[in-house]
Amino acid sequence: MLRGYNIVAVNIRTVVAAVAILAPITCAFLLKHNSANYHSTCVTKRVRQETAIEKIESSSSSSINMAGGIDEQRAKAGFVFREDTAPGLIMEMALNKIYESTQSEFQQIDVIDTYFGKTLVTDGKTQSTQFDEFAYHESLVHPALLNFVHNNNGSGPKTVLIGGGGELATAREVLRYTSVEKCIMVDLDEKVVEVSLEHLEEWGGREVMDDPRFELVVGDAYAWILECKTKFDCVIMDISDPIEAGPGIMLYTKELYEHCVTVLSPNGVFVTQAGCADAVPQPHASDGETDTTCFGPIRNTLDEVFSCVLPYTMNIPSFGGDWGYVMAYNNSSGSSNAEEWRTMSPETIDKLIEKYIIGGEASCKMYDGTTHQRMYHLTKRKLSHESNRCPCEFRVVKY
Repeated sequence: MLRGYNIVAVNIRTVVAAVAILAPITCAFLLKHNSANYHSTCVTKRVRQETAIEKIESSSSSSINMAGGIDEQRAKAGFVFREDTAPGLIMEMALNKIYESTQSEFQQIDVIDTYFGKTLVTDGKTQSTQFDEFAYHESLVHPALLNFVHNNNGSGPKTVLIGGGGELATAREVLRYTSVEKCIMVDLDEKVVEVSLEHLEEWGGREVMDDPRFELVVGDAYAWILECKTKFDCVIMDISDPIEAGPGIMLYTKELYEHCVTVLSPNGVFVTQAGCADAVPQPHASDGETDTTCFGPIRNTLDEVFSCVLPYTMNIPSFGGDWGYVMAYNNSSGSSNAEEWRTMSPETIDKLIEKYIIGGEASCKMYDGTTHQRMYHLTKRKLSHESNRCPCEFRVVKY
């Protein structure tokens, strides 16, 4: 999912000096910071340009004392990866390796190795990590697809549309359903797909591309959906957060959601990632001009279009906390059906997993019946806070 600014090295003088003792290390990764948009996981503007890769100095002196030996000097000259996750909150960790650093037509793309293993970074924001990508993608896909099964008397989903999803892991999870006959993924940036195939082999993208049921469409998901005449059993939005003036913001509008209703089959299910959803909302997330969260507004905008709207969360450590998702559908039984799904017994969910997902529960690294209940039972404060937020359509935050 998704998220803005470039990896940069600072203090060139010190980096150049370090090269003399770090001959095995390639210092070709000094990139110029060129993005002014700060994204704190939702509708916001970056308040300042930050350095994502920073040279740590042990001394203010530009000279390097070789007396301590090469290992000591390496320890003093370690690179770090810094990421603003919210105003005033920065995550910092060791940067072990840079696999790729390239600029596409739309964004800066980096694949690095950090505390969380291999990490896909676009415009300076972590999108997916080897450590916990399964938690994000299983949470995005399986509740929605199994809900379709539940709402359609045991009939599995046959057609699935994915908006975004460049690293191909969302499609990987979708294609674990034997019932799926066609999975179309529409992503704007083909370069993300190419980089992921080359460096993120653990995500299973090559197997996705080789699956005859899968079709990749390179293009604007918003325009593609508005022109779409095909019906889908499930629509999954694995897209960038709605940064004001960013390319993904139109994919969170009431207009888009209303059109998604027209491309969904009867009892079809829509689901979207919905940004940061911390269990205890930060002070800056309260209503007002400094509001930076989008979980609540997305939920409320969908509530104006669909009869059943179910917000839920999962902890994604590499994103810095709980992450939000919102599932929505139209059903004749309305809210009672939504409550039934939210409180579904662990045994029932486990049976659905065993029957419809290849490999059953043992193949899921995170999702099962017990986890399902935790995901949908939001904390008291989070539930009241998010349900009282204004819809995206009626509130534009400016800075």
